[in-house]
Amino acid sequence: MTDDAVPDLRASDADRERVAAVLRDALAEGRLDMDEFEERLDATYKARTYRELEPITRDLPAPGVTAPAVSLTKAPEQGDTWADRVVTGSEGTSTWAVAVMSGFQRKGRWTAPRRFNCFTFMGGGQIDLREANFADREVVINAVAIMGGVDVIVPPGVEVVVRGFGLMGGFDHSEEGEPGDPGAPRVIVTGFAFWGGVGVQRKLARAEKQRLREERRREKLERKDRREHGRGLDASSSGQASLGHGGLGAGHGYGSFDSLHGRHGEEQREPRRDGDR
Repeated sequence: MTDDAVPDLRASDADRERVAAVLRDALAEGRLDMDEFEERLDATYKARTYRELEPITRDLPAPGVTAPAVSLTKAPEQGDTWADRVVTGSEGTSTWAVAVMSGFQRKGRWTAPRRFNCFTFMGGGQIDLREANFADREVVINAVAIMGGVDVIVPPGVEVVVRGFGLMGGFDHSEEGEPGDPGAPRVIVTGFAFWGGVGVQRKLARAEKQRLREERRREKLERKDRREHGRGLDASSSGQASLGHGGLGAGHGYGSFDSLHGRHGEEQREPRRDGDR
C-alpha cells in the first residue's frame, strides 16, 4: 500500500496502542533492536493521522500473520561442491610459471592441471587453490626454488602430500596427515629447494571468511540485545522492590508516631494523678 492510498484521517488512541503492541511484539521477537523500538514508539505516540502511522509497521508482519520461513543453512553455490570443481579430463588454465628476481601468482578462479611446474630464482611465487577447479582428482605441483620461495595455499578438505627435497632449504610438512573430504582432490607437492623454501598453507576462501565474520557479528548483536533486555528486567525488578520497601517504611513511621503519641498522653495523665493525690 502506498502513502497515497492511506486515508488522511485522524488516528485515535486505540489506533496508536495497536501499533505500539505490534512494535512490542517485534522487539520481543528480535525484529527490532532497542534503539529502533524506542524511535518507532516515539513516532507512534506523536502520530496524528493514519498516514503517519502506516509507515511505522510497514516492514513488520501483521498480528496473526505467519512470517515466511527463512532457511538458516547456506545453500551451496553453483560450482562450490567438489563434484563441480573436479573436472576430470579437462586441460589446466596454466601449466607452468617462472620467476627470476621477480614473482608470479596463480589465484582466483582457474583450473589447476594434473601437473603444474614452477621455478623461482631469487624470487617468489604463490599458487592459490582455494577457488580453483582441478583437472583431476590428483594434482601434482612440482616446485623448484633456488634462493627463493613458493607458497602453495589449499582449501580445507583437500588432502596434502609433501615429497620435496631441500638442501640448505626445506619443504613445509605441517599440513600433511589431514584426511580429505569425500570427493575432494589430492594435492602432491614435490620438487627441490636450495637456499629456499616451499610452504604449504591451509586457508578458508574469502567468501567463507566473510560468511563467518557476518555470523560472528550477528551472534555479537544477539548477545548485546539479550544483555540489554536482561538489564531492563533487572531495573524493573529493582524499582518494584524499592516501592515495596518504601511502603514498609511508611507503615513503620506511622507506628512510631502512634507509639510516641500514646506515650505523650500517658505523661500528660501522670501529673493529674499526682494532683488528685
